[in-house]
Amino acid sequence: MSDTHSELQDNLSIMDSLVQLSFLVQGVLNQVGAEHDVSIIQIRLFGILRDRELNMLQLAQYLGLDKSSITGLINRAERRGLVERSHSSHDRRVINVKVTPEGHQLIKVVSHKIERQMKSITDNLTEQDQSQFIMLASKMLIPYSQQ
Repeated sequence: MSDTHSELQDNLSIMDSLVQLSFLVQGVLNQVGAEHDVSIIQIRLFGILRDRELNMLQLAQYLGLDKSSITGLINRAERRGLVERSHSSHDRRVINVKVTPEGHQLIKVVSHKIERQMKSITDNLTEQDQSQFIMLASKMLIPYSQQ
């Protein structure tokens, strides 16, 4: 283990470690998003919609946005041809949102770039380290996944 690594590990609290990791991940998302003219909130939207169709209320809840904010987000994505809206067959007042073929292409490109950069961040972890990290992160996320 290098002296720099030992020093960093000795000096970071759990809070500092999480915050520094968060900054690194947010930086990757910002950089990749900027390359494709998408914001972090749009990246989150596409992550949620990539394999399903949801209604506006569900999207607002997942993203923690109010009605006007989710409407603006969907309007911008729709103008770019990345998502489309449709009325629910069960309740015409409900608006569903799904990704278009163009949106799926963008998701594929952006996801690949994000994955490649995240891999470079985790390359120095052994398979056991990676498994342990996944287990610990999952454990920390459990209370928030049930909200």
